[in-house]
Amino acid sequence: MKLKYFFLLAVAPAFLFSCVSSKKFKAAQAQLDSLNQAHSKLQGDFKLCEDTKAEAERQKTAYEAQIADLNKQLAFLKENNTTALKQLEDLSVISTAQAESIKKSLENIGAKDAYIQDLQAAMARKDSLNMALVMNLKGAIGNLDDQDINVKVDKGVVFIDISDKLLFKSGSYDITDKAKEVLGKVAQVLKAQPNIEFMVEGHTDNLSYSKGVLLDNWDLSVKRATSVVRVLQKQYGIEPAKMVAAGRSEYIPVSDNNTATGRAANRRTRIAILPQLDQFFKLLEPKQ
Repeated sequence: MKLKYFFLLAVAPAFLFSCVSSKKFKAAQAQLDSLNQAHSKLQGDFKLCEDTKAEAERQKTAYEAQIADLNKQLAFLKENNTTALKQLEDLSVISTAQAESIKKSLENIGAKDAYIQDLQAAMARKDSLNMALVMNLKGAIGNLDDQDINVKVDKGVVFIDISDKLLFKSGSYDITDKAKEVLGKVAQVLKAQPNIEFMVEGHTDNLSYSKGVLLDNWDLSVKRATSVVRVLQKQYGIEPAKMVAAGRSEYIPVSDNNTATGRAANRRTRIAILPQLDQFFKLLEPKQ
């Protein structure tokens, strides 16, 4: 009996130590999993920031080139005016009409200088709004593969390219459930911009297609565009007056149709944020 008692006393500490170590191990494992998840999220956030920074640098370079060109035009006008004034200094008499003409020329130069500055400010504001829109879209969409969905700015216009592999089944214009989730995220950002209007474009490859009511790739591209527009309107509340549905068929490819990879890239749906031309034309109106 004493032997059994001593045996229990000897084994008990080891058993308790084993339980405590197991609990600590599980707690440490849980903490490690949490840190790994946080690390993955930080890596995703960092990549998004890097992509946005690169896009901003490209926009800055284009913007600086435009400013340099406008400044060259202004310098040319000022140089011509200076030359004209030096020539007039050699004349003993300037008529009233000539003096008035010189005055108007100087006023025109000042007006053009102010006009250039207004354009520069408007362009800078537009570029800032575009970059903010791109960041919001990328943040809402998350870390989807760029081959499936890509948000970019090209020549001052924001584009959202979505592969047909994500949106539709082969040869169909019925939108998949996964695609509806993605369109919902895009719609959330677009609804937050009340002045935005956009065009949904359907694109196909060059393989001929005919099925049911669809006679060719023109029909297929248009039906896919209208399918996206209907989801945005009926399920996510986008105002129909702010959308345009268009079919581009096979005629604006982004890759070579001679390969399967190229044809897959060409089968896509593009959402193009339309520039607000009314605001641009107001800049061109003469000041009263």
